[in-house]
Amino acid sequence: MAETTLAGIIDRHETDLLDEWTRRQLESLESRRDLVPESELRSDSRSLLSVLREGLAYGNGQDATSAQWSKAQSLLSDLSRRRVIQGFSPSQTATFVFSLKQPLFDRISQSAADNPALMAELLWSASTLLDKLGLATVEAFMKTREELIARQQQEMLELSTPVVELWDGVLALPLIGTLDSERTQVVMQNLLEAIVNKAAVIAIIDITGVATVDTLVAQHLLKTVAAARLMGAECIISGIRPQIAQTIIHLGVDLGNVITKATLADAFRIALRKRELVVAKA
Repeated sequence: MAETTLAGIIDRHETDLLDEWTRRQLESLESRRDLVPESELRSDSRSLLSVLREGLAYGNGQDATSAQWSKAQSLLSDLSRRRVIQGFSPSQTATFVFSLKQPLFDRISQSAADNPALMAELLWSASTLLDKLGLATVEAFMKTREELIARQQQEMLELSTPVVELWDGVLALPLIGTLDSERTQVVMQNLLEAIVNKAAVIAIIDITGVATVDTLVAQHLLKTVAAARLMGAECIISGIRPQIAQTIIHLGVDLGNVITKATLADAFRIALRKRELVVAKA
């Protein structure tokens, strides 16, 4: 009988399942009802019941990674992405699937009350399937959150490396924080693009906001200077404090013929002089 299969039970009791399942979700999110409206919860729940019924049409379907569950996997991945943006935690997101267990188990118990062996089989199949779908939901949530964090970090890197046009043909790149390999790529790309777009011939790299300079940071600076030279722009490094100067000497780093200055103002004066420009009082 269709009633004694998981697909048949879901089909027969879909309305009751949907009502109780939605209620349980709302109860679990009582303190954060602002995260998602009830209408959205109900719509997502109805969609999952639909794909569950469709997937179970091929059997009990304990292997939630098989092709028959591709629609469920896609639905849960989309839901996880939305939950990340809405501010849900991983456990709150997983509750969407796991809170279906009790309502479904109750209907299984009612439908197979006269057949303990069948009841046990259906309960085990339902539990295994929902566990795997729940874990898949958490994995999709974590993957989406990692992608979001990576994108935000990239945006922060770009925002933290602005290229400023001080004068016609003169650019300034103030650096703040730590200069690692990843950030060097962003710095270099932003600077080279600005050199091309502004037709700049002088670029001032200000490291006043760089806390420490070690061999690796010095190498990153030299790479950036070399890349700028290839684009036809001369670099001046400003913000060389006494501690940094001592560190560079101690490390034996050769800045070559790179012009260095203590302050950005000093570097700007040099840049104006190279451009044969003079700033005078009106």
